Amino acid sequence: MRRLNNSEKFVLAMPILAAAGLMFLSHNTQAQAQDLETVPYVDLEKYAGEWHEIASFPQSFQKGCTCTKANYTPNEDGTITVENSCNIPAKGKTKSSTAKAFVEDGSGNAKLKVQFFWPFKGKYWIIDLANDYSYAVVGHPNRNYLWILSRTPEMDQATYDGILQRVEEKGFDLTKLEKTIQCE
Repeated sequence: MRRLNNSEKFVLAMPILAAAGLMFLSHNTQAQAQDLETVPYVDLEKYAGEWHEIASFPQSFQKGCTCTKANYTPNEDGTITVENSCNIPAKGKTKSSTAKAFVEDGSGNAKLKVQFFWPFKGKYWIIDLANDYSYAVVGHPNRNYLWILSRTPEMDQATYDGILQRVEEKGFDLTKLEKTIQCE
């Protein structure tokens, strides 16, 4: 049997080194993503009802949307019905979707998994919430999704600025944030 020279050993080792590097990066990325702190507790009865999107990181499923709203209804089985709607002026129509949210055990009701279609569930973490439930901020631990919600279509600038500061401290890139056009 012929012995491998150093360059042949290096070529054979590359896939192993690459895989090890990817595993390391994946582990660090997952650990960093899980560092996102949520609020300690959410009273789902107080959280229920209509919310207006004030700003968000644009997502393909919301393309062209204005006047975006969400309505949360707690169910007897502990799940929450989520009804989203928005206007699409370019098409002259309203778009809506319904999902079911599941509370993650041990999260104080602050971590939800939202399912728009089976079997996929998206993480919906409540990371900021007014004491009076007048606003909420929802994010994903990978920090690629962010929604600022309010009970009213308008939010005063001081409240909005405070939210932006806290969200930035949590590691969200505010250059991605866009204000939502509201209905008149």
